[in-house]
Amino acid sequence: MPLVDLRNQAQRRSSEAALRHLRSFELDLKFSAGIWFFSPPFSRFHERYSDPLTIERRLEIAAGLKDAGLGALEAHYPNEISEENLDLWRSFARDTGIRVLTVIPLLFWDRQFEFGSLSSPIEAARRAAIDRTRAALALNTQLDTDFAVVWPGIDGYENPFGQDFMAMRDRFADGLAEAMDGSPGVRIAFEPKPYEPRGRILYGTTPEGLLLARHVEDQLAHSTNRTLLNDGHALLCMNPEVGHVLMGFEDLPYALSWPLSEGRLAHVHLNSQPLGNYDQDLNVGVVSPEQLEAGLYTLKMHGYQGYFGIDINPERMPVDVALRISMDAVRAANDRINAMDHASILEACAHPERHRGWLEAYLVRARASYPSMLPPLPPIRPA
Repeated sequence: MPLVDLRNQAQRRSSEAALRHLRSFELDLKFSAGIWFFSPPFSRFHERYSDPLTIERRLEIAAGLKDAGLGALEAHYPNEISEENLDLWRSFARDTGIRVLTVIPLLFWDRQFEFGSLSSPIEAARRAAIDRTRAALALNTQLDTDFAVVWPGIDGYENPFGQDFMAMRDRFADGLAEAMDGSPGVRIAFEPKPYEPRGRILYGTTPEGLLLARHVEDQLAHSTNRTLLNDGHALLCMNPEVGHVLMGFEDLPYALSWPLSEGRLAHVHLNSQPLGNYDQDLNVGVVSPEQLEAGLYTLKMHGYQGYFGIDINPERMPVDVALRISMDAVRAANDRINAMDHASILEACAHPERHRGWLEAYLVRARASYPSMLPPLPPIRPA
């Protein structure tokens, strides 16, 4: 599969073109899900509430979600997908039409990565991380995936005193570039997270992810990668997760706008999360639904055409129930934003001095079950 073209995300539009775009473009709600949360995970605080499931059983559950809208799965290498069970995954994709969207190198679990993976100061551990990343990228090529997610969950620190942060970041970026040149043509979708399990994770916020992207792309040397970059394609892209964004006290639509403005938004991971706090991975829309709506509107404004990944931790309900709820939450929010008065919204944002309070009042009515019971809102009249 050729590299998905993200360059149009960065298009700058006049006010007239933006209105035409908002009226004509609708998000294509293609859903993916991580196979990891189909089986109950380990916890520091309680035993599993249900029995762990084999990959085969997880795939059976996923197959039953095809009619609900599940179109793709995400899996870690080598614990969930590998050369050993590749035929199982290929048979599943062929029989169900649910494709493998991304193969993710597992860089945070192993004991050997105690002091980091790609950033580790221990050369044997860092070399193992580079080799694993390269192997995962090669598997992405074999399966015609769209990208490879990279999450540096164990790359970071707790005690900042005396740390050579520059060297730590350089080791990570250099290792990732080496792996990408070893399996050229595969796009990375980098997923920032500010903390947990490390006290502070490298490249933990959206702008830091963009800095990493430029650092890595500057180092890529393979002719295939250089050709793609010279043609204006981004190879180090991003996969922001709602929970991680809010853990870092970022604003979701603003955070999404950063990679979109550079044609770097390969994918999104949706869930919900209290501001700050630990990583809860709640069902989509449970907390801060206004962030979901504003985030979807930003994606609509930039013409996002990728998958919507559901990344949740449904500890107290069946995974298929949680996925159906989450996909429905996205559909409902998308219906709300599509029905909005785009012309008035653009006018209110472009000329706030003339329309003080109008947007807030409009959103109150747009979210109301019975807006007719509220006083009518005077229409916006452009100057």
